[in-house]
Amino acid sequence: MRPTVGEGPDPDAWEVARPRRPGRVAGADMAGFGVPGRLAGGLRVVPHPAVMLVIEVGACRAVVDDGAGRRHRGSVLAGPGFGDGGAVRAWGSQVECVQVRLSPVVARAVLGVSPVDVAGAMAVLDDLWGRDAARAREQLGEASSWEERFALTDALLARRCDARSPVDPEVARAWERIVAGRGRVRIGPLADELGWSRKRLWSRFHAQIGMPPKRAAQLVRFDHAAHRLVAGEDVSQVAAEGGYFDQSHLHRDVMAFTGLTPTTVAGEPFLTIDDTAWPGTERANARP
Repeated sequence: MRPTVGEGPDPDAWEVARPRRPGRVAGADMAGFGVPGRLAGGLRVVPHPAVMLVIEVGACRAVVDDGAGRRHRGSVLAGPGFGDGGAVRAWGSQVECVQVRLSPVVARAVLGVSPVDVAGAMAVLDDLWGRDAARAREQLGEASSWEERFALTDALLARRCDARSPVDPEVARAWERIVAGRGRVRIGPLADELGWSRKRLWSRFHAQIGMPPKRAAQLVRFDHAAHRLVAGEDVSQVAAEGGYFDQSHLHRDVMAFTGLTPTTVAGEPFLTIDDTAWPGTERANARP
């Protein structure tokens, strides 16, 4: 855990906690966040290649403006790529929550909700889980430490997990290849490798992951590029080594996903603490 002081969206003021041991559910990773004060101006939600579950702690009730005029309150579930375009913002005061990142390959088995149902969108957990969602929030609020909160969250995920995989093995392999290649994967050769036609791969992948394989590759590629930019790497180098045709290509992708230039996105508060919350994983939370 990183103890901190202060308030507002400044990431240096955030409390960030990590579990001491791995959880029981493969493809799930979690972190705890405490944001003192008020999120002045709102916190921009940056798209990520995972299904994200955010469970609020205690009485805290944050609000997410989804950019389309809808506001979601309380614990939420967001599909891969949620926040596309940079219009999504989170608001709140004295926010505490446990955030879980789930590989889209295992999301349905764990949550009972397919990535297709929340692709690029958000749902309120109370509407999906009913009393289970309220009970989780209450238990986390009564816990005396982050480690206890992580244990409770892990037990919740394990209890709700269905051992049957709803994803074709070929789709899981395709996702794994896209993540391992950091998005630098050609879809035609990938389909050949799986023994499928491009049409079949597109159809099955889209139906089970919630986005076409090419879009998934773009999102994974963007995720790696964004974190390299946050680390202070040169834009031209990130573009050249990240699978982009040139610097303009990187610029267009970053603008499409966030509404910001590559230079500006590197200072986004959540991105700057992302590697603290999920250290040394090389975005492993996106893998099955």
